[in-house]
Amino acid sequence: MAGYRRQLYRDDAVVLRVQKLGESDRIITLLTRRHGRIRAVARGVRRTTSRFGARLEPFGHVDLQLAGDPKGNQGSSLHTVSQVEGIDLYGKRFLGDYPRYTAASAVAETAERLTPVEREPSLRLFQLTLGALKSLARGEHATTLVLDAYLLRGMALAGWAPALTACAVCGTPGRHRAFSVPAGGAVCPDCRPPGAAHPAPATIDLMSALTTGDWMLADATEAGVRRECSGLVAAHLQWHLERALRSLPLVDRGAPGAGPVPPPQGAAAGRGTDLNGERPE
Repeated sequence: MAGYRRQLYRDDAVVLRVQKLGESDRIITLLTRRHGRIRAVARGVRRTTSRFGARLEPFGHVDLQLAGDPKGNQGSSLHTVSQVEGIDLYGKRFLGDYPRYTAASAVAETAERLTPVEREPSLRLFQLTLGALKSLARGEHATTLVLDAYLLRGMALAGWAPALTACAVCGTPGRHRAFSVPAGGAVCPDCRPPGAAHPAPATIDLMSALTTGDWMLADATEAGVRRECSGLVAAHLQWHLERALRSLPLVDRGAPGAGPVPPPQGAAAGRGTDLNGERPE
C-alpha cells in the first residue's frame, strides 16, 4: 500500500526457529505472548558486529520491538526486529547436552506445528512452551518426561487429548487395557479395533500423571514404562498432525543424560516446577 508506514509494537516471545536470509540476515520464527506465531526478519544478526544476534537463538525467551502490522492487515507478513532484550536465553544451557537440546528442539517444532495460522493468539500454548523450556533448562525432571508432558498437554489444547480414563469410542469409564491411536486412546474390550496396543497399566498411569502434573508419580516410573509412554504419545501426536515430526526420532530416550541434572544453586530442595513455570505450593 502506497504511503504505508509500519507501526512499532512490543511483545515477549519464545524463539522457535531461525533461518538464514541473504548474507547477513535471518528469519526468526517466534511464538509471542499476545500475537501468536509470527515470522520476523532480523537484519545483520549474522555479522560479528551485530548488537543482538546472540539473543535471537532458538529456545530463548526475549522481549522484542517489532515493526509491522500485528494483525496482518497491511504490508508484508514478515515483520522486522528493531530491538531485542534477552529475558532468559535457555538455549545456552543446552549446549553440550544432547538429550536436553533434542527435547527442546521437539518442543519448538511441536509449538510451530500447533500454530498453523500466523498471528492467531495462543496464550496457553505460549505459557506451556515457555514452561517446558524452563523445566528443561532447570533439569528438575527427566527430559523425556518433560517432553511427553508437553506433547500431551499441547494435544489437549488442540482438542486431541487421548482418552485415558474412559473408552475413547463408547465412553465406558474405567481402566481399559487396550490403546488405539486411530480410535483416540484407551478402548474397552467391546470397542477394541484390530491392531490395538496393550500397554502396561503403569504406562497409562504415567500418561495420566504427565497430563495432570503429578510429578511425584512420574519421576518414580521405570525406564521401560517411560519408553512405552513416549511411543504412544508420539504416535498419537503424529496421527493427528498427519505428518511426522523431524526432531522426535533424534530425542535421546535412554542415555544417562536424559535424567535429571543437579538443580541450580539456591533451588528449594524437593520442590520442582510444573510446565507453567510456577512452583507448586
